[in-house]
Amino acid sequence: METIFQYGTDFLTAGKALAISKGSIKGILTPETRNKIMQSGRAVANIAAADKAVYGINTGFGPLCTTMISAEDTKKLQDNILKSHAVGIGEPIAEEISKLMLILKVQALAQGYSGIQEQTLDRIIWHIENDAVPVVPKQGSVGASGDLAPLSHLFLPLIGLGQVHYQGALISTEVLLKQHNIEPLHLGPKEGLALINGTQFIAAHAVKVVERLQNVLDTADITAAMMLEGLMGSVKPFSPELHQLRPFKGNIHVAASIMNLLNGSAIVPSHANCTRMQDPYSLRCIPQVHGASRNAWLHLKELLEIELNSVTDNPVIFSQDHTISGGNFHGQPLAMALDYACLAASELGNIADRRIYLSLEGNTPNVPKLLFRETGLNSGFMILQYTSAALASENKGLCFPASADSIPTSLGQEDHVSMGSISGRKALQVIENVEKILGIELFCAAQAMDFHHPLQSGKILVAIHKLLRSKVPHIETDGIMYEMMQTCIELVKDKELTQVAKATAELENLTLSTPYSEYFDLF
Repeated sequence: METIFQYGTDFLTAGKALAISKGSIKGILTPETRNKIMQSGRAVANIAAADKAVYGINTGFGPLCTTMISAEDTKKLQDNILKSHAVGIGEPIAEEISKLMLILKVQALAQGYSGIQEQTLDRIIWHIENDAVPVVPKQGSVGASGDLAPLSHLFLPLIGLGQVHYQGALISTEVLLKQHNIEPLHLGPKEGLALINGTQFIAAHAVKVVERLQNVLDTADITAAMMLEGLMGSVKPFSPELHQLRPFKGNIHVAASIMNLLNGSAIVPSHANCTRMQDPYSLRCIPQVHGASRNAWLHLKELLEIELNSVTDNPVIFSQDHTISGGNFHGQPLAMALDYACLAASELGNIADRRIYLSLEGNTPNVPKLLFRETGLNSGFMILQYTSAALASENKGLCFPASADSIPTSLGQEDHVSMGSISGRKALQVIENVEKILGIELFCAAQAMDFHHPLQSGKILVAIHKLLRSKVPHIETDGIMYEMMQTCIELVKDKELTQVAKATAELENLTLSTPYSEYFDLF
């Protein structure tokens, strides 16, 4: 039975938006929603036919807000705004993000406060369902007055212009419409403004940040647990009674996750009576550092869910006689949270790099320096840490908050902007670098664990180690490591580590849940 999402009525989450984009959930407009949309459309048509000035319906835009537009020109005005505002530059954003923008825009417009026409929403849904995804350049939005430039590119195809991703190629909208015997739309009053006012570029990036950062957080716990085993770290810092004294959700979740992953380990009890009193912070403070990043993720997720179910248009049409020109298009709420998430991701990479460094020191019984028994002629894993250090340092440079900046636009009418579009793009850059660092940590941790044979970890980490060894061998002499590193990184990016962990836990009747697992769910 097909799963249905009712645009404008049901509560949209990042997980549901991603599921709609993948086709596993179908988004529809209910008769009740269609009725709200038509009522709002009639209100705008009446305003356009009257003499009273209402911004964007019968006036110009931005600093031209006092310039009246004649009734016969109100429709042309809407085509013009899409054309004049489509000034984005740079490479196209990922096709998936463009598609998410369409989905998020339908959810906002379907609430019936924008004066959009029913046929316009139906055409956007057609683009979603047929994977005819508009091409959107990545640069040009300042994240206020809506993501004007990217949203203009996103909706050029509605009026027969622009390009689309379709069946693996970039084609002109003109060719697409001819293939399907479809005519371009004729936009009604306010429609062009309603389409480009909003935060869907920022929010679509935030959906991907939430998805990819969730995987990075889960994977970081796994690679950290493997490194704990490889370096014979103490499990006492993960004791639940310790974290009840400082009960941050993220900290408690991470501590419990690490204990779940180490459940059944033979390595842990093998060094129960060692003389090492305390581990370095990168091992001992995993719950506090990973946990802080989880708290930041949770903050972004909660704000994003509000945004995904909000009206970010301007002006907002409550009725023909009640319109409000406000600032719901301003991207600051997500911009600041995305900058926070960017920092949270960077710190995961920073502490992972420290653990990689620790694994090379040779201070753990049976684990040799540089993770090779014979060094001198062989450099071992020495230079891998150079790569992780370079990535961690690059991330630090990307952590300056984009939302701390503002440049006036629109001749000073828009004198404070969020730069949230840059926050979102930058956060994804940092996450990609952290995925690479975690791949390197996985590589080093597995090598360290090998030296404790025949002792093994718990069943979950054994299964993950086995997965890695099916693709990357234990190494004893120098060779080119680039391809092996890439394999490890792909295991992280493709979510294979977390999938194996879940499958093994289910098979072996083990738990991966924690007191706060439900908070860290995409749905």
